[in-house]
Amino acid sequence: MKPKALILQAHGSNRDFDVIEALTLAGADAIGIPLNKLRMNKTLLADFQLLVLPGGFSYADALGAGKLLALDLASYFANEISAFVESGKPVIGICNGFQALVKSGILPFGEKKEERRKNDAKATLTFNAQGHFECRWVTLKPISQKCIWTSGSDEIITCPIAHGEGNFQTHELFPLSSFIEQDQVALSYTHADGLPANGEYPVNPNGSVLDIAGICNPQGNVLGLMPHPENYIHAWQHPRHTRGEMRGSGLKLFENGVKYAKQI
Repeated sequence: MKPKALILQAHGSNRDFDVIEALTLAGADAIGIPLNKLRMNKTLLADFQLLVLPGGFSYADALGAGKLLALDLASYFANEISAFVESGKPVIGICNGFQALVKSGILPFGEKKEERRKNDAKATLTFNAQGHFECRWVTLKPISQKCIWTSGSDEIITCPIAHGEGNFQTHELFPLSSFIEQDQVALSYTHADGLPANGEYPVNPNGSVLDIAGICNPQGNVLGLMPHPENYIHAWQHPRHTRGEMRGSGLKLFENGVKYAKQI
């Protein structure tokens, strides 16, 4: 049986149908549900085996990237989201969805609702180091073997980014060494040949610490990333496909999530 994937749709989300297509190709039964509809029936969430917070400009990012969506998650769905995460079900937040996961406290440590405020501002996604919106293709290297979305994969991923606030930074009190030891760095920006970016722009397009492009929670079932792997799932989507450059599809990431969801 195909696992059911819920793609959460908020006002301004614009990559929801891209993710639905990626998950469908990966073998899931994917459906988009507007946030307001879910708010009227919170129990719907328990019927799904996989949850996606897609990219876009939720609520027009009026108060900052992902902030209002994060408030919705923390205010209206805190118990349901916590139960979903703690059950081990796969969750992925892409771009604006990643920002919402971080700003609601679900990432990086996945604390329970009553503990999240203690860790406010220890990690954040802030303005790009270059001070402007970045829209370009990047190369990603899967790092974490704990993260169910990247586990078992060492293939380079090529996909676009499109964000103004994707710079992952940590407070001086953030336990960065234990964060690394817990294998929570899921994806990093690299050169096309897989060599580390070492902070070099535009290989690292936003200035993120340690070239971090994506992180997971300690349990490994929640992934947040700034790039858009859902926008390179067909060979013809690569900007240089007519020249034979078609490596690095993002589909493998979704296949890993769906494969894991089938076991739930």
